[in-house]
Amino acid sequence: MIRINSKLSIPKNEISFRFSGASKPGGQHVNRSNTRATLLFNVDESQTLSEKQKKKIREKLSERINKEGVLQISSQDYRSQRRNRIDAMKRFAGLIRRALERSPRRKDTRPTRSSKEKRLKKKKQRGRRKKLRKKIDPGSVGRDF
Repeated sequence: MIRINSKLSIPKNEISFRFSGASKPGGQHVNRSNTRATLLFNVDESQTLSEKQKKKIREKLSERINKEGVLQISSQDYRSQRRNRIDAMKRFAGLIRRALERSPRRKDTRPTRSSKEKRLKKKKQRGRRKKLRKKIDPGSVGRDF
């Protein structure tokens, strides 16, 4: 079981791994061994997650989920396949945890008096600046200023 939070754990049978060669320096070792671990989790076929949770994960992690609904997380930081597998599972748990967290509700606030005054002052300055860009009409010199 991979523990996501106090209420949710995902069984390991819903997760699979694919291993490939890592693209890091390491000489002969990296050329001969498949140490990159890619965790595969099919969000749509998960029996542990509710439909609401699946929808939330699909929305928040959409860039990591392919067309078939499979979430992919790769790890190649370590020289051993085992450590990369553990790292991928930790990252998976963190991603799912953050995706399922509720975002805090925004409190409605009003602009302060000084911020309103600042905005109006800048607005006036912009207006003056734009007015100065206009061609001067000889008949209107001295009237608008």
